[in-house]
Amino acid sequence: MIFHHEIDELIGYAPQSSATLPSASKASVDRIAAAVLRHDPGRVLQYISWEKDKPGLVTTFTNTTVHGNPNQAVVKAFDAITAEPVGLVGTGPMLIVLRLHVDMFAGLPGKLFLGAMGLLMAVSIISGTVLYWPFTRRLTFATVRVTAPARVFWLDWHNLLGMVTIVWALVVALTGTINTLAEPMLTLWKKTELAALIAPYGDKPPPAHLASLDLVAGRAKAAIPGSEVSFIAFPGTPFTSSHHFAVFMRGNSALTARLLRPVLLDGDTGDVTTLSELPVYLKMLLVSQPLHFGDYGGMPLKIIWALLDIMTVVVLSSGLYLWWAKRRKRRRKSSPLGSVALYVAG
Repeated sequence: MIFHHEIDELIGYAPQSSATLPSASKASVDRIAAAVLRHDPGRVLQYISWEKDKPGLVTTFTNTTVHGNPNQAVVKAFDAITAEPVGLVGTGPMLIVLRLHVDMFAGLPGKLFLGAMGLLMAVSIISGTVLYWPFTRRLTFATVRVTAPARVFWLDWHNLLGMVTIVWALVVALTGTINTLAEPMLTLWKKTELAALIAPYGDKPPPAHLASLDLVAGRAKAAIPGSEVSFIAFPGTPFTSSHHFAVFMRGNSALTARLLRPVLLDGDTGDVTTLSELPVYLKMLLVSQPLHFGDYGGMPLKIIWALLDIMTVVVLSSGLYLWWAKRRKRRRKSSPLGSVALYVAG
């Protein structure tokens, strides 16, 4: 999952922009929207989004209706300069790996189960730290007794790698747990804070004619200087009211690029009606998602994340081996033949 973008590109499932013109030559948002509807006749736009690390691409979501089932949405990438489609998004074998990692193909129950496993992992890390000192108080830190029996040798490696990766493993366990709660968090936000934002406009009908998307995006940028558009939610979608565009803005720094701020704009005129801040729990979610996968520092951080992942696999494997070896030793001691063997060996 750390290298899923690179793997998709390698096996040909990642849409690529072929244009090399400067950013000033990018197609307008209205032109892209027109191209989307032209290539998907009979469907409507729900969202248009821009990824910070893929400036040459625009991702679009279409559905049968603006409030259609998310599982029926068609997600396509369009070239940001030519406004031509360059492929579907979220297809290929890595999608299977992603679903296994996120919910094990079990929806919300699967996510909550994985969240519980993340909490148990955090508890095991903390308890392992508490137990580390009594078991190693007579040894120098990082001692590995290479001439000792296999079980002792692996115990030393287990303890060493566990202590080296403790902070990272705890961060990954806790951020993974937070990520599994994304759906309940978004539901809570929509039922409380978003509902309060759109309540004054509850009597307004859906817009008869949608305002220009370029106008909407430009006014959202002007409302929050120093920011850029992350995605636009069309009127009637779950992230806004039936009358408003919701433009979610992001900052330009490494941290603020992960934090979003919604701007509601009138669907008919494009006028800004409401600026808002996301609640703390959603900000925590947005920060934890890239931290979980090491997406903050490009390829160098991904490589570090992968190495720490491998160390954690060794810790887990050695822990299973130590548990099995100790269990086998206890069985030998508890059996009559085991007692005779120990007596003869003694």
